[in-house]
Amino acid sequence: MKRAAALVCVAVASTVYLLTPAQPAQPTVGVRATPPGLAAPAQKELAQQIVASAENGTLNWRSAYGYVEDIGDGQGYTAGLIGFCTGTHDLLTLVEQYTRAHPDNALAPYLPALRRVDGTDSHAGLDPGFPAAWRTESSVPAFRAAQDAERDRVYFNPAVRRGRADGLGALGQFIYYDALVFHGPGAGPTSFDGIRARAVQQARTPAQGGDEADYLDAFLDARRRAMLTRHPGIDTSRVDTTQRRFLRDGNLDLLPPLRWQVYGETYQVP
Repeated sequence: MKRAAALVCVAVASTVYLLTPAQPAQPTVGVRATPPGLAAPAQKELAQQIVASAENGTLNWRSAYGYVEDIGDGQGYTAGLIGFCTGTHDLLTLVEQYTRAHPDNALAPYLPALRRVDGTDSHAGLDPGFPAAWRTESSVPAFRAAQDAERDRVYFNPAVRRGRADGLGALGQFIYYDALVFHGPGAGPTSFDGIRARAVQQARTPAQGGDEADYLDAFLDARRRAMLTRHPGIDTSRVDTTQRRFLRDGNLDLLPPLRWQVYGETYQVP
């Protein structure tokens, strides 16, 4: 399955994640209660559908487990549920962890090559067999579960935790999640924490006593700027006509029915 042309693989640091504050922000009087937010099963399913519309051009996010392609973004092969990349360490981490539990899997023979190409766009040692091995292993329920678990560990759970600490409801937590998927964790100016830092300079979070909609508007401004800084001319509709639309509708709880456009396609739930 071919992904949307504007998909960009995230860059994930190998050891340091800067997403969870040492001391969660203390809620202030008047801040909306957020439980269960995006972590509620129906909301989590919806979040995966919206992300898949941008990442895979479909609402059927489960169809992406076996996806593998070099999309020409300088990160080697992009593969799987959330766009793990051979050049950004997250794909290597996934395969290493999976192989510890399932040593005879089809991807295990490629681990030496995956370690060598980590941090580059090289296919050395991966061609021609790696894409077929990925697709083969992605038919195995245990590998699908491993992709789910790594998505949650690196992207979804940190987004929900940080969103709740900032006093955000389901929409804000989703906005954090999509930013993590696209930009990756880290403190650089175009990574998640750098984007959040710029937003906080413009508006207080609800946990700091600020207005939720005003803060999210500032975050989306910073997010859009980071997208264009990293990739000048990139289509920013996953912000402009998706997340910004939900925000302008006042849908802070991200409740369906939802209608949005991304990369020229219109989606609707339900």
